[in-house]
Amino acid sequence: MRTGEIKALSGLRIVAAIWVVLFHFRPLLEQSVPGFRSALAPVLNCGAQGVDLFFMLSGFVLTWNYLDRMGPSFDWKATLRFLWLRLARVWPVYLVTMHLAALWIIFTLHVGHIPSEAAESLTAMNYLRQALMIQLWFVPYFDGSSWDGPAWSISAEWLAYLLFGALILVIFRINRSTRARGLIVLAFVATLPPIMLLLATGLFYTPWSWLPRIVMQFTAGALVCAAVRKLNPGDKARRVAGYAAVLIGATIVAILYWLDAHPVPKVLDSAGLVDILFVPLLLTLAIGTGSLPWLLALRPVVYLGHVSFSLYMVHELVHTSWNWMVLQFELSLRPDLAGKLIMVALLGVALIGAVVLYHFVEEPARKWMRSMMSARGDSSPNSGQGRLASLHDAKDERAQVVSARAG
Repeated sequence: MRTGEIKALSGLRIVAAIWVVLFHFRPLLEQSVPGFRSALAPVLNCGAQGVDLFFMLSGFVLTWNYLDRMGPSFDWKATLRFLWLRLARVWPVYLVTMHLAALWIIFTLHVGHIPSEAAESLTAMNYLRQALMIQLWFVPYFDGSSWDGPAWSISAEWLAYLLFGALILVIFRINRSTRARGLIVLAFVATLPPIMLLLATGLFYTPWSWLPRIVMQFTAGALVCAAVRKLNPGDKARRVAGYAAVLIGATIVAILYWLDAHPVPKVLDSAGLVDILFVPLLLTLAIGTGSLPWLLALRPVVYLGHVSFSLYMVHELVHTSWNWMVLQFELSLRPDLAGKLIMVALLGVALIGAVVLYHFVEEPARKWMRSMMSARGDSSPNSGQGRLASLHDAKDERAQVVSARAG
């Protein structure tokens, strides 16, 4: 299994994105639909783990795409090409949402009586760091590091992209000398450092904890991909993997409820322990058919997976704007019909904003930036003729390659 789009993983991206969105919208859900909020509290309260799932997905799909291209030997030209294609994937939406966040902060300084708390971060140096996606590299905590809150993970992923040229050399050599089962074991091992840090401190969010999260989850995803590339399961094995994916997904949810009721002693963020189950989840979704892989591969779900990055980047702007309006105009959400409609409207605005960003910013800008390479007449095998299909863009070169973007 080495070519073609893995649609189930594309669909999985919208699941991870919605997990993060609902995590951030918890206070509003508590006010407008308290029953829904309380019923799903064990899952919603650990929505931050959706970012770890994104990190692992990115490691998987980039390795799927580039192991044979960049793994055999280091090449500056291929590495720079890879980085440019990564910029084409994430930078346009990142820049737009970054400037929207900056304009919103400026707006609050001149309108109303509730200025944004982030106003003091509008400095020339911080602007440069934000634009270059390196703002997270200088601070131990990601809270407050980015004008658009979720952008911290893009800064972390940009670091992973810069390290990818070296990582893929290592993965390639491990892959040549290790069986699939060994690669899976190594993937489990790679997820352990963040978990060990969690068990040692009792907290998932500690100084510089973002660094082992991105490096190790990204590496774990790469190792899972290397294992999948070695497998050639038959139809029966693929069906079994599909049912196993359902079981693993249900197990993750069940463990979250169990840990909510019976947290590990002295570990406040016990839910972070489920990250280790993302390894078999990706593995079974990648090779499985039917059941959950079939559901995630449905065309509407895959489309939502396409817009998941834009949704991830825009939803917090909607959330922040509403919070400002609440303070400015003394608004409130109530658990009545009006409150529920407002909640639906806020989520709808975030989704519509994501669709608009995807069709009018993300895709056009991506094609434009990639055309800069094809315009040079580079038609080498590594160039992909200037274009690379992705989990979000499989319609371009569905039978060739896939690629990742941050969630």
